[in-house]
Amino acid sequence: MSDQARLPNHRLADTLFLYLTRGAAALVLLLLAAIIGSLIVGSWPSIAKYGPSFLWNPTWNPVTEEFGAWRPILGTLLTSAIALSIGVPVSFGIALFLTELAPTWLRRPLGIAVELLAGIPSIIYGMFGFFVVAPLLSEHVQLWLTEKTAGIPLLGALFDGPPFGIGIFTAGLILAVMIIPFIASVMRDVFEVVPAMLKESAYGLGATTWEVVRYVVLPYTKTGVIGGIMLGLGRALGETMAVTFVIGNSYDEVGSLFHPGNSIASSLANEFNEAHSEMHLAALIELGLILFVITFIVLTLSKLLLLRLQKSEGTHS
Repeated sequence: MSDQARLPNHRLADTLFLYLTRGAAALVLLLLAAIIGSLIVGSWPSIAKYGPSFLWNPTWNPVTEEFGAWRPILGTLLTSAIALSIGVPVSFGIALFLTELAPTWLRRPLGIAVELLAGIPSIIYGMFGFFVVAPLLSEHVQLWLTEKTAGIPLLGALFDGPPFGIGIFTAGLILAVMIIPFIASVMRDVFEVVPAMLKESAYGLGATTWEVVRYVVLPYTKTGVIGGIMLGLGRALGETMAVTFVIGNSYDEVGSLFHPGNSIASSLANEFNEAHSEMHLAALIELGLILFVITFIVLTLSKLLLLRLQKSEGTHS
């Protein structure tokens, strides 16, 4: 077949491919709009009754049908913050060790082991946290921290409370273990794409390993690093079963990190099947809408941060 005869077939294939990709992109937007619409419609009775006060109302009482989202929102934010504060440094250390320090024979098996952690079901993490981590924290960590930080401003308040083992801190710790494989894998992959010539040039000028990482690797890969952290944060915000096992599922006031609490995801997991009244169900769906909005805000802020970083590239000597 001549080139002239093949040309119409190529144009047809290109046109078909164009419309298929457009359709896939439009399908994503339609699904997103459908999810948002269903959440708004399902939560409308709660939105109409409570209004904006639903966000800061600490009361959650299905008997009197008085609902507020403050305690689940606070639990979600606290556990995610704890998870990031623990998970990000550990993930950075793992990625740095795998790419810069580990011997060649160890990099592949250790990298596979880290990735395998991401495939463990969340309910297994929850059971591990409830039966193993919580007793260890209760017997060997929480009581010691409470005694050592007593009387110290801020720290004493953070680590005060009965050593139950379960609570906000335990949930954040389990979430940290869950997000480490995601963040570490992304960091490792982006660290590996740094051109070897850049690192070798820095080493040739006498830079240490940490200086190479700080002044060469991190500036080159900052977009991917932040993307990996946001991926882990998204997992932490929406995690359900693991948090439900170890957070305590209490709507009482959270006095310290050791107190039992609740999160949006655990509230939905515990109460959705038992919500018989229309207002109770609408309040739970509104919790889901709030979680969606929180995730959207986090992703938007991360995108703005990335744009700001890209804009400032080359402005510093």
